[in-house]
Amino acid sequence: MSLLALLLTMLVALLHVYFLVLEMFLWTRPLGLKTFRNTPQKAETTRVLAANQGLYNGFLAAGIIAGLALGQPVLVTFSLVCVVVAGAYGAWSVSPRIFPIQAVPAILALVLRAL
Repeated sequence: MSLLALLLTMLVALLHVYFLVLEMFLWTRPLGLKTFRNTPQKAETTRVLAANQGLYNGFLAAGIIAGLALGQPVLVTFSLVCVVVAGAYGAWSVSPRIFPIQAVPAILALVLRAL
């Protein structure tokens, strides 16, 4: 695997750790409200759902990190494909702006890993 592919794969994992923090811990705080364009009322109402979603983002990051640490490229690839699917579904069901933020880096990492 090239250094660029490794760095991009690690970036995807770090992004998902960041998403975990945003959704689990900062959802009702100013950064979370601004990032997700929520009102304080809506954020409070959806806080538990967001925390659950954040946990899943953490699992995506964990799959990538574990796959890299254990030298298991199939686990890394599977986790990146899951990120792409989650990003595509989020773009379709929530906001198109999710696709370039979540799915595109994972797609690029997959392409670079395949080369």
